[in-house]
Amino acid sequence: MSSIKQQLADLKVIPVIAIDNAEDIIPLGKVLAENGLPAAEITFRSDAAVEAIRLLHESQPDMLIGAGTVLNREQAIAAQQAGATFIVAPGFNPNTVKACQEIGIDIVPGVNNPSTIEAALEMGLTLLKFFPAEASGGVNMVKALLAPYTDVSLMPTGGVNQSNIKDYLAVPRVVACGGTWMVDKKLIEAGDWDELARLTREAVALVNQ
Repeated sequence: MSSIKQQLADLKVIPVIAIDNAEDIIPLGKVLAENGLPAAEITFRSDAAVEAIRLLHESQPDMLIGAGTVLNREQAIAAQQAGATFIVAPGFNPNTVKACQEIGIDIVPGVNNPSTIEAALEMGLTLLKFFPAEASGGVNMVKALLAPYTDVSLMPTGGVNQSNIKDYLAVPRVVACGGTWMVDKKLIEAGDWDELARLTREAVALVNQ
């Protein structure tokens, strides 16, 4: 897990992408890679996810590619076969975690309370997604949860944006945050790659200030 954790820590922000037309990932991947953010979490919220992961892996082989909103073993296997580097889940499902451990792919499951953190620790996981971040108490909750669990690192996602990401990243052991603002679905569907490039550069500059 250390290499994934380090890669996420280096990037500080991960674009969380919901894509309906898989082909759109090729120009979007180019925009992200060329503007300082060579990473993507492609969510299984659409039927295009597996194909989008495959196309991105082929067109940007050096990119860090996560599969997001993975809910079961089948999705985890499909994501890995398509070229995903790691798996992200909204919650903590021991069956999905076991499947990822069996097939040898890193998983960052979602937690937002002490019980799920302890269940994750029991399975050897210390890098966890804090989700939904803002709705679960935001930065104050992150600080409260990290205090007793000194081995845990978090990736807050959900409601994280330009105005609050620096507050999350300022908390020790917050590795990175997931965000959608620089990969706005409407801009992707409109093919506004120039605006997406501008937002990506802006996001990179913001988290590296």
